[in-house]
Amino acid sequence: MRVPAPDPRAVREASLDELSRLGLPLPPPQFPLVWEPGDEIELRPTVEIEARIAVLHVILARCFGMPAQAAMSWLLGSHLVELVTPPEWQFVMGGKGDHRSFVLHHDALFSLCWVLGLTKQLDPTVPVDERLVERMPHLPAGETFAQWRSRILAAPQHPADAAALLDLHYCLDWAYLETEQAGGTPPGLVDANAIGQRRWALEWAVILRGPYHDEPPGWEEVDLST
Repeated sequence: MRVPAPDPRAVREASLDELSRLGLPLPPPQFPLVWEPGDEIELRPTVEIEARIAVLHVILARCFGMPAQAAMSWLLGSHLVELVTPPEWQFVMGGKGDHRSFVLHHDALFSLCWVLGLTKQLDPTVPVDERLVERMPHLPAGETFAQWRSRILAAPQHPADAAALLDLHYCLDWAYLETEQAGGTPPGLVDANAIGQRRWALEWAVILRGPYHDEPPGWEEVDLST
């Protein structure tokens, strides 16, 4: 569902109010808006987000001991192999790559679950819901991707709400990095790495349409440099 984007300045004002409430530094006045007036927004198709959640769940399972053969068999049986990125595939098959960076995807997974209504809130001061694993595919029991989709009954967020949370995390990402670089302490139990992962997922899941936006990026193509 493509809808008109909310007023980016009003959304930014709300984001800055939240940063102030958390006692975080505010970005400079020239800090760019995420979208422009007149742009449109939509979420990626639900099945595409569900597939990304499932792939990330398998990668995390590999991080914590799932055998490579079992992971590959599940992905093959669920017809998800083509949605695994090359770096992910190298890790799933051979354990190659930065193990810690894949573990951090736990927060990206949490963020995507919020987008689909599988968790109620994405509070920047609160860590990943411990019950989240109950809403993931039951890999040891052999639950397939199709069976899992039928069980969870996703209820995606309104695109405007997801876009507002994207803007907040765009600002939070800057503020958390500034705080840590200055030797400060984040306001809750979530660090800059986790905020960055949550932003990554939102940047991927929320599609912005307008004259200044490129085509939606692939998972590995999301740009978090600004």
